[in-house]
Amino acid sequence: MVRITKDVAGELSAVLEGRGYDGVFVVTDGNTYANCLPLVREALEAHGARVVTIDAGDVNKDMRGLRRVWEALVSGGASRGSVVVNLGGGMVTDLGGFAAATFKRGVRTVNVPTTLMASVDAAIGGKTGMNFRGLKNEVGAFHEPEEVLIDCAFLATLDRENLLSGYAEMLKHGLLSGSEAFFGLLAADPSEMDAEVMNAKVAESVGIKERIVMEDPHERGIRKALNLGHTVGHALESFSIDSHRTILHGHAVAAGLVCELYLSHRLCGMDIYNVRAMVNYVRGRYARAAFGCKDYARLLELMSHDKKNSGGRINFTLLSSPGEVQIDRYVDIPLIEEALDFYRENV
Repeated sequence: MVRITKDVAGELSAVLEGRGYDGVFVVTDGNTYANCLPLVREALEAHGARVVTIDAGDVNKDMRGLRRVWEALVSGGASRGSVVVNLGGGMVTDLGGFAAATFKRGVRTVNVPTTLMASVDAAIGGKTGMNFRGLKNEVGAFHEPEEVLIDCAFLATLDRENLLSGYAEMLKHGLLSGSEAFFGLLAADPSEMDAEVMNAKVAESVGIKERIVMEDPHERGIRKALNLGHTVGHALESFSIDSHRTILHGHAVAAGLVCELYLSHRLCGMDIYNVRAMVNYVRGRYARAAFGCKDYARLLELMSHDKKNSGGRINFTLLSSPGEVQIDRYVDIPLIEEALDFYRENV
């Protein structure tokens, strides 16, 4: 269940009280430990919670981070009757969720997202995972949280770049919903929204994702729509880590949306006006993904590892128009390179 609240400490306390867990374990990173844990510390301490903290940053969503969580669960005597509370952004909900999914073949989780990215995407839908050998989320499992508690008060701890990162996922949800939702999001800037407006927009975005996830919980079909922007986006994010010019996940997704809307125009009849609207929003707001023609081979190699692929072909989620989704669209190499050219020339 997803709850959007103005009293996350009270909601969390009620969940922990009402479910009868025999142990509470909290996963945070260095940032959320300092900035967000104090907001719910009293509720957690009342239930004897043990806290394990991972170094901040997606590069720490790896075997070392996973082992750290497992070791905390073992040393704390966690059982299948315990709960893992993932308090943080997407790195924390992914890694903590995967640790819980694999420990004793499944420990229950509660997600308390503290970033916009996690609130509208990573904390919802049951996807968990870790990076492996430089590839994003290469190892993972579906493990649905019992509760997701969203309080936009946490967003006051974020800078503009992180707000925009989460907003890229909201733009994706808007594109999947239809033109009205998409252009409504393009007319706003997350750094200028007050908490009341943000709560409403987050609720709308979460609702879009929940409807898709409920229809296809294990990504056999329509849930692949949620990968819009991510085939290119994940490749750019992994490439940025390889080249030591790391960009935030949502900034890579924004670049991926530009590229994949261009592919949608070329292959599915998407109106170029929609593509230009996305370009105009991304340009000047989002970090520019740094790559050149010489990097295309590496980017294509990274795309080839995308989980939507089959038979050695790179598949995409594309749109014929906002709200009209086409999944498993094969795109040949020259056209993918053309989309990368389009991004470099226009963004």
